[in-house]
Amino acid sequence: MRGQTTLSQGAVFAPRGQCGLSPVLTILLLPVLPFLLFAQDFTQRGFLETNAQLYPQAALNDSSHVIGESLFRYEAFYKLTPNLHFAGALDARTDTHLETERELALSFWDRERRRPAFEVRRLSATYARGKLTLEAGKQFIRWGKTDVLNPTDRFAPRDFLSVVDNDFLGITAGRLTYGDQSNTIDVVVSPRLTPSRVPLLNQRWAVLPAGIPIAEQPPDFPGGPQFGARWNHIGRAAEYSLSFYNGYDHLPLYRAQVELVPLEVAVQRFYPQMRMYGADAAIPLPLVTLKAEAAYFTSTTPQSDQYALYVLQLERQAGEWSFVGGYAGQVITQHGTALSYSPIRGSTRAFVARAGYTIDVNRSVALETVIRQNGRGAYLKPEYTQAFGQHWRLTAGFALIRGSDSDFLGQYHRNSHGILTLRYSF
Repeated sequence: MRGQTTLSQGAVFAPRGQCGLSPVLTILLLPVLPFLLFAQDFTQRGFLETNAQLYPQAALNDSSHVIGESLFRYEAFYKLTPNLHFAGALDARTDTHLETERELALSFWDRERRRPAFEVRRLSATYARGKLTLEAGKQFIRWGKTDVLNPTDRFAPRDFLSVVDNDFLGITAGRLTYGDQSNTIDVVVSPRLTPSRVPLLNQRWAVLPAGIPIAEQPPDFPGGPQFGARWNHIGRAAEYSLSFYNGYDHLPLYRAQVELVPLEVAVQRFYPQMRMYGADAAIPLPLVTLKAEAAYFTSTTPQSDQYALYVLQLERQAGEWSFVGGYAGQVITQHGTALSYSPIRGSTRAFVARAGYTIDVNRSVALETVIRQNGRGAYLKPEYTQAFGQHWRLTAGFALIRGSDSDFLGQYHRNSHGILTLRYSF
């Protein structure tokens, strides 16, 4: 599943100063722009995408049936020397459902409650020499080997405004990688938390108690850095790694305070301390590839759970077909006291599968599904993609969600929807 509860229209957002691009950084970049635009080692790409989501059912807190979104993304890459590279990406977006900010501000830290209208998606410099690679700036960092769910992927917050149609967010960090073809050590340090974006409370992906007014307070973001390390080994029979993370959970817990006159519940997001110990492996077998990944999470925050997540997965490529299937599990060793919201944990204790078929160079079909082991929640998404020439691509699909209100997936049974996406790439 690609890529969890939201707050009221009266939500108070984080100060703009926490989210804007530094004026000093902007000024420093201006002198190098002509070189980037005309150098032979400069490359660029991007796309303009329009997406429509069609919901047959109204939700209890959202009567809309059609949502439109548009996204323009521009990416640029510059090779200053054989060892020094720069990469940058900008996003500009809007939508019809107030999921995007209406302020003309450039976001860098991704701490807004809604999606920013203009955002620095990536801005980093990479230096490579011999076995050493160092990247600093806003970037994307992915850990783990499984495809259906990645317990060890701790530097990868997501945009969960639409829970089942989510995307990754970049983080600001320094990353040092040292190694050869057999052994690699990866060390990451991030100066501040980039939180995952969770559903807005006044929209359909937030399932709230009926009849109780809920107001969202400014979030309590933690201070201090987060860091992690990962060792990866490629052997003759298998590839495996060990990983460690110390920092904060990018998905929130909630504090709640009840006011009786007038009746109102004030809720506040906060982000607990987290320490992770993880491992993953990939073992090629004659017919399939076996992949496994597991992580154990502890916390010094007393309101937080302590738990383990694990995934067992089989993968096979046969001609134009690809198959991935497995089981994602969870074991809670100590229960906390706070309300949590985690689409990642909500997709565990479930059978997860994906299949894809390439019809020809321009057409493909795909199917993904999540079925909870207790049968109380299920998600199914078939998708068809058609390319027209080198630049245009049309994708049509449908997300079917069924289950009971007591299940994380099942609670979204009113949110089955059709998806139509048109993209122009350049």
